[in-house]
Amino acid sequence: MTKLQVAFDEKSILTTTVGSYPLPEWLVALPSEQALLDATRVVFNSQRQAGIDLPTDGELYRFDVNHPDTNGMIEYFVRPLRGVRAEIGRKDIEEFTSLQRMNFRSKPAAVVESELSSGSLNLLSDCVRAAEVAGGPFKFTLTSPYMLARTLLDHHYGDFEHLLLAIAEVLADQVRGLPCDCVQIDEANVPGNPDHGPIAARAINIVLDNIDSTTNKSVHFCFGNYGGQTIQSGTWDALHAFLNELHCDHLVLELAHRPESDVSALNGIDSKIALGIGVVDIKVNHIETPDEIANRIQTVEKAVGPGRVKFVHPDCGFWMLKRSIADRKISALAEGRDLFLGS
Repeated sequence: MTKLQVAFDEKSILTTTVGSYPLPEWLVALPSEQALLDATRVVFNSQRQAGIDLPTDGELYRFDVNHPDTNGMIEYFVRPLRGVRAEIGRKDIEEFTSLQRMNFRSKPAAVVESELSSGSLNLLSDCVRAAEVAGGPFKFTLTSPYMLARTLLDHHYGDFEHLLLAIAEVLADQVRGLPCDCVQIDEANVPGNPDHGPIAARAINIVLDNIDSTTNKSVHFCFGNYGGQTIQSGTWDALHAFLNELHCDHLVLELAHRPESDVSALNGIDSKIALGIGVVDIKVNHIETPDEIANRIQTVEKAVGPGRVKFVHPDCGFWMLKRSIADRKISALAEGRDLFLGS
């Protein structure tokens, strides 16, 4: 029996976070490998003390001061790859902009110049470091191959699908043997581009299928959090076919910052896929009350039926908020879950 199965024996709905957590100011001021390890331990302990059953490592090591708007969720993964050029010039920017691939980003993360391989990317090392200080079950995150591919300027493959599948194969090799309880793939671009669902699902499934069989597999979807702004328009009901193709155990969905109509759309998701629902809005400083959290869970359970919701969490990562805000929001999350369960 896995640690998560043991946790579900105790509570029918688990609390989790999505990924990033605010960087401790002392880590920013005096960065070092030991300081990073200490900060990761603090982030784990803060979440556990607040009542989070499945915390993340906070992704503290991925933050890039040169591109803070996406908290390093792109550059961290693509720039170490062999086959890319990270130095971006004016012509690269003009070419990328002309493709109109991402209206919120005018500069490519890198230029693909030859066949892709892992290079110096080493997610196993990152996960091992987290495992050393996790103190219990934890989740490890990585960015979806589709989202990464959309940020690249391709000078080698000549076809987006070939580029996408090449990235998927690199990530598939990276996720094997990760010493964690759950691996989460993050995707914030498909929700605004549902017509790309078939090829995105194919690529994401290549990664999911290579995660260890005893590890819980999840996929996080949101409508973007670029500098605290929603950047994709769309609805969950437009994504049913795509979501139902995924080889995952549960979904991690933005819902707190979404219209009420998105709640009923959850009924179109295959019942074999468990639901994780966002009940904490990370785009505002308002601290939800436990009653608000419990009511949001109740609204979804009433719409989809009892037992479908297995995880409750924030809509997305906390990197843009002050730590004092994030700490209070996760405490409210755990208290609201307990209130809903009557414990």
